[in-house]
Amino acid sequence: MSEQSLPEAACPEQTGDALPDPTGDALPEYAERVLDVAELIPPGRVMTYGDVAEWLETGGPRQVGRVMALYGGAVPWWRVVRADGVLLPGHELRALDHYRAEGTPLKEASRAAEGHLPRLDMRRARWDGGERAQGHI
Repeated sequence: MSEQSLPEAACPEQTGDALPDPTGDALPEYAERVLDVAELIPPGRVMTYGDVAEWLETGGPRQVGRVMALYGGAVPWWRVVRADGVLLPGHELRALDHYRAEGTPLKEASRAAEGHLPRLDMRRARWDGGERAQGHI
């Protein structure tokens, strides 16, 4: 999905504005919706960037990733992940601490894996938004 499918306020490139200031008081509506979904994901579970976009029925993985990069520090950012289960580059150890504390299913890394870091076990950790989230967004 392209950035053109986002609401105008959530896509600064199309409005000609600079990137939104993540320290400002007002969040774009799309960012608020993405962050709301991140807060609904139960401990020990994850959703991919694409899952979040699909659940919201707007945007795409890149738009969700951009929101998380700009504003995700205030929510459980480690629960919105890449579809391949690779830990967020640059934040692997912090995320791993959260995953272990929450009991998130992991696949141990092979000896050949760079850094010997585990990946998320996406088959077991992925959350579909189930009953608990009905009517919240």
